[in-house]
Amino acid sequence: MTSGPRTAIIAGSGALPAVLAAAMADAPLVAAMDGNAPESLTADLRFRVERLVPFLRALARDGIDRVIFAGAVTRPRLDPALLDEATAALLPRLMAAMAAGDDATLRVVIEIFEEFGFTVAGVDTIAPGLLPGAGVLVGTPSTRDAADTARAAEIVATLGAVDVGQGAVVAQGLCLGVEALPGTDALLAQVAGIGALRPDPARGRGVFYKAAKPGQDRRIDLPTIGPETLRGVAAAGLGGVAFQAGSVICLELPEMLRLARSLDLFLWARA
Repeated sequence: MTSGPRTAIIAGSGALPAVLAAAMADAPLVAAMDGNAPESLTADLRFRVERLVPFLRALARDGIDRVIFAGAVTRPRLDPALLDEATAALLPRLMAAMAAGDDATLRVVIEIFEEFGFTVAGVDTIAPGLLPGAGVLVGTPSTRDAADTARAAEIVATLGAVDVGQGAVVAQGLCLGVEALPGTDALLAQVAGIGALRPDPARGRGVFYKAAKPGQDRRIDLPTIGPETLRGVAAAGLGGVAFQAGSVICLELPEMLRLARSLDLFLWARA
């Protein structure tokens, strides 16, 4: 019998829910929204937004008192025929938040869970080891790399303030691309394809930078990188990855370190 709170992972797609579950001392209940199945993890419950209130009541009946959100979620297409009366009463509030952007939507989702009596925890509370602290983890960023990282950090902070993205690529002071709705993989593929538009790599290969949005609620949607990110960075011809220390989730960190060395990339948790 556990003495602490019983936790549910509200799981989206990708590897993070399974990594988080493995890092927890007590096995969590795993709940997944239809169409957003986590990798390597079986959902105990599935739910739809149109039946949100019955889902929250089911969590309470199962003894859940703490939830953590993990993984990517695509915006669902709502079917009005599936709405129950209690969820229908929440819908105008949810729709208004969705129209205001991702950050507003996530804030309202957290508020609703809290109103139903759940504590909403962040990854840094449950598995702080997934968010490396400041330091160069692999390689040696050059003076040029440091300047490009500072420029990318400025760009990401500006875009994040208007709820656009959490990443950017900069080489020799030039912004080669920014992360938007399609995500990190799409950004790195875009950079890999620009060819002749790239500055001379002999003068600095460039950096991919990732950070949380300014003022972001750290309990939900913290940026995530992993081995696939490093492969994308190498394919794009960049010199390394820098990220905001303590605010970016690193999946499979030992494999990331091994891969960074083998691909001749630096990996820098920037204070």
